[in-house]
Amino acid sequence: MGKKKTKNSPKTINQWPEHERPREKLLQRGPSALSDAELLAIFIRTGVPGKTAVDVARDLIDRYGSLRELLAAAPEDLCETPGLGEAKYVQLQASLEMGRRFLAEKLKREITLGSTRETREFLQAQLRDRKNEVFCVLFLDNRHRVLVFEELFQGTLNGTAVYPREIVKRALKHNAAAVILVHNHPSGVAEPSRADELLTDRLKEALTLVDIRLLDHLVVGDGETVSFSERGLI
Repeated sequence: MGKKKTKNSPKTINQWPEHERPREKLLQRGPSALSDAELLAIFIRTGVPGKTAVDVARDLIDRYGSLRELLAAAPEDLCETPGLGEAKYVQLQASLEMGRRFLAEKLKREITLGSTRETREFLQAQLRDRKNEVFCVLFLDNRHRVLVFEELFQGTLNGTAVYPREIVKRALKHNAAAVILVHNHPSGVAEPSRADELLTDRLKEALTLVDIRLLDHLVVGDGETVSFSERGLI
């Protein structure tokens, strides 16, 4: 015989009103109508004794401080968390990567590209949660459409060694007419340093020699992206 539910046993999600269940709510009203906990609960799928999947999701977000911090947590921490485990960690990471690739494809469909909102959204998704500094380049054609986005150099928490010759070589390989340089500041502060300004000048000179325009250099912080072009630094 199955165990009888006590008066105080919480309702399962299937016992909730249909318009309150995360999956049904998403189908009826779209994903933006769901809270962070409800979105996470769709991945978690099942609860633990005494808690629904939404309860587990809320506990996890409270534990890590935010959905973003939860998703950026170390694999070993998440895989050992009650309610998650290795399979669900893999699903979450796969969903994040699909989101990044969606933004990348959307970016490639743009007719022209400067320091647009779409560019910033894409770069924030790619770089803001990286623990070390990463230097990337958007290679563009003569109509400023994206040919390819490449991560060229990886560094430490405080800096990255960047080689102008390698950037020029990659630009020529892609037959690029223009480039946008990008790097992140793991500290979260997007303010360019003097070293960033000097590097930009060196790269602009190197690219000019092979008739390739440097359109911008973007510094990605935590929720903020600073444009050298908008600052009048290029």
